[in-house]
Amino acid sequence: MTRTRIKCCGMTRVEDALLAARLGADAIGVVLTACSRRRVTIEQARGIVAALPPFVTSVALLMDDDAEWVRAVAEGVRPNLLQFHGSETDAWCAQFGRPYLKAVAMGEGAAALARLRDYPQAEGLLLDGHGLGEPGGSGKAFDWGLMPAAAEQPLVLAGGLHPGNVGEAIRRARPWAVDVASGIESAPGIKDPARLAAFIAAVHAADLA
Repeated sequence: MTRTRIKCCGMTRVEDALLAARLGADAIGVVLTACSRRRVTIEQARGIVAALPPFVTSVALLMDDDAEWVRAVAEGVRPNLLQFHGSETDAWCAQFGRPYLKAVAMGEGAAALARLRDYPQAEGLLLDGHGLGEPGGSGKAFDWGLMPAAAEQPLVLAGGLHPGNVGEAIRRARPWAVDVASGIESAPGIKDPARLAAFIAAVHAADLA
């Protein structure tokens, strides 16, 4: 059985991150870019990351931020992975010497697939439903049928996922991992315990199907 990994993103509270970890999330994301409603400070992000138990990956999300800010986040938060959501190039993302994920905006459909080849140094690619130049966490889905059946890097499915559709998304796209933010929230950055539990249970059920 292939197990789909789970990343819960846009965390703003330690208690939400710890609940997600207890329920089985593999990764926790914190957002440190100014354009997001879920933005936290370096101090808040550091507190969330420091509270995580062993074997839960921490991810710091950035989007078209200047290099000095990225370095400040990398040193101040010390996440396991950086995640870039903007127009950053592969070389730009790699300059920090940290493992990174690169989001690919899939809002334009099949035309976006060409960009999957542009980030050979990325640890994985996150395919999100937003349009080019828009931030993630929009709750927009894309056509899951566009997800490549095979890729050189692990693919993370994001955009518009929630407890009611993540099972179908996994069955159709067969991603390495799924990423959720708005689909488990009661308000931007505030996670709903029932939705969070239902989402993770739905992923596990899809893996068993």
